[in-house]
Amino acid sequence: MAPKYKAPRGTQDVLPEVSWRWQRVEAAFRDICRRYGYREIRTPILEDTELFVRGVGDGTELVSKQMYTFPDRSGRSLTLRAEGTAPVVRSVLEHNLAAQGQLQKLYYIAPIFRYERPQAGRYRQHTQLGVEAIGAPGPDIDAEIIALFQDFLDAIGLEGAVAHLSSIGCPECRPTFQQALRKFFEPVIAEMCDFCQARYETNPLRILDCKAPRDVELREGAPSALDHLCDDCRQHFDGVKAALDALSVAYEVDPTIVRGLDYYTRTAFEVVHPSLGAKDVIMGGGRYDGLAEMLGGPPTTGIGFGSGLERLLLVLEQAGGTGSQPVRKPLDVYVAAASLEARQPAFLLAGELRRTSVSAEVDYTKRSLKAQMKEAARLGARLVALLGEDELKAEAVTVRDMESGEQLSIPRTEAVQYLAARSAANAEVQE
Repeated sequence: MAPKYKAPRGTQDVLPEVSWRWQRVEAAFRDICRRYGYREIRTPILEDTELFVRGVGDGTELVSKQMYTFPDRSGRSLTLRAEGTAPVVRSVLEHNLAAQGQLQKLYYIAPIFRYERPQAGRYRQHTQLGVEAIGAPGPDIDAEIIALFQDFLDAIGLEGAVAHLSSIGCPECRPTFQQALRKFFEPVIAEMCDFCQARYETNPLRILDCKAPRDVELREGAPSALDHLCDDCRQHFDGVKAALDALSVAYEVDPTIVRGLDYYTRTAFEVVHPSLGAKDVIMGGGRYDGLAEMLGGPPTTGIGFGSGLERLLLVLEQAGGTGSQPVRKPLDVYVAAASLEARQPAFLLAGELRRTSVSAEVDYTKRSLKAQMKEAARLGARLVALLGEDELKAEAVTVRDMESGEQLSIPRTEAVQYLAARSAANAEVQE
């Protein structure tokens, strides 16, 4: 019989058989962030819709097409977390974390919700690994977070990724670049897709991000943002490259990079991997020095990145990474009940063992003793603690060594201590 309900389109269940891959990548990310001095932050899944409209930009595809937005019971418009940076900056401002110019180095592992066409490694609910450094204006921090991601890739064994680096300027020099783009695209804009035509006046930089094959051809030879940087932006970009060179982090200068959200300024970067083909980006980020002001806060610099965990896992799987599945540790003790009256005592013994750090399992389905012994073997139990009518009368526990088959009777008052000692000894032998 087919199940009545299934996971919604664009979502997935992460089953125990594969969740170890997620845990391994998440653990590596947490460890790298710890080494770099980044602390974890967790923001709500729900945010006021206006946070994304103001911070990300109402003309972006994210806001106009991809957000999960709905009114709550009081009529307030709420949105499921559509990206990671704006909520973190909102939290920093709300709690005054950057007071007295204190640098905030933060990371998160969080679900992100976007209504878009599901494709390989991309889901409507996906998990994002991200870092945000708020309150540092210099180029060194830009290089640091790119180096952090490269160290993270090394830690999970992913080779072949390449960092692409650019600068999209600042509010001082970007208008000149935008004007140059409009002049370049004016003769051909009518031939381009609706997306590009809509961005021609409002944000022509976004035309450079269009993936339509015909539009890619038409923008060949378009002006480069790097040719229109003001002196301050040029100096900052040179500083980022110098810091990356000093850290021995390989990168390619790529003037075609255009981050899709309005808050980006100056440094923009992506990390790509060839195994994903045209959808090759596994990390993207940049500087957002004006975002805090957009959200009503004081001028506060910031830079960060986001990386989709599912896309990383897809690349790792294709590359044979993340290592082999960890061997499941054998169960220390299976507590078997040989009679109906012994079921509750068996349940209580299992609880006592667990409180001494012994892994213990007990039958919850009223199976026969023979079936319970088969289950103990299936779970790889080292020991079976047997309780039946005879054991209850004698106030004892029969302990069977599943490897040797030997059995002995232990007083119930000594059973927990004995089983804990045997389990610890077995663990030492295993190691």
